[in-house]
Amino acid sequence: MTALGLLYPGHSAEDDYPRIEMLIDSDIRLPVVHTDIGEDAHRIDALLEMGSAERLAAGVEELRLAGAEAVVWACTSGSFVLGWEGAQEQVRTLAVTAGLPASSTSFAFAHALGELGARRVAVAATYPGDVADHFAAFLKAAGADVVSVRGSGIITAAEVGTWGWDEVLAMARAGDHPDADAVLLPDTALHTAAYVRDLERELSKPVLTANQVTVWEALRLAARRVNVPQLGALFTKEPVVQV
Repeated sequence: MTALGLLYPGHSAEDDYPRIEMLIDSDIRLPVVHTDIGEDAHRIDALLEMGSAERLAAGVEELRLAGAEAVVWACTSGSFVLGWEGAQEQVRTLAVTAGLPASSTSFAFAHALGELGARRVAVAATYPGDVADHFAAFLKAAGADVVSVRGSGIITAAEVGTWGWDEVLAMARAGDHPDADAVLLPDTALHTAAYVRDLERELSKPVLTANQVTVWEALRLAARRVNVPQLGALFTKEPVVQV
């Protein structure tokens, strides 16, 4: 069995992870430890505090006891708001604290784009515009060409967690751009595990969502490879025979 540890802020769409575990249908387990979200606000100052080293460190021991072989900070906004170098330092600190390979959802997006060979991207975000712009800046630092950015103005993760298929599809369509190689939905508070394949059919291009890329990044850290077409193009880049 391979256990891949996820540090998830608060409670919104964490049920995506057991769904993904079921879709993978292997010996991979995805233990989730909830970190203290603090103030539930997609606001720069609140996001910086949510991703502090102290908040992340508080969940590390529980993941170690669960046998985690790698850990991912399952939060996009609580990492990219630090900027490229700040997000790298956040991950380095987490790795030292946990004694495990570590990453974050922001870097998961950057690595997933490389896996797909997608350079031009459209961002369809739940966040207010200024927060979405910070994500775009992070992607540009990763070498992506961000052809469009659309924020939805949602302040709290709690509200995002109530969205279903209709809202997710409408946001993805509104945020798509004809020049984009892929569409990115960056919020881990958004339920997307059940929708990725259908979103790709609707948009006729790869779609990367936060909880999807978080699990893919954890698998990458643990050198595990799986093929799960239900999770979209990113998970069909892997071999059909599970390793």
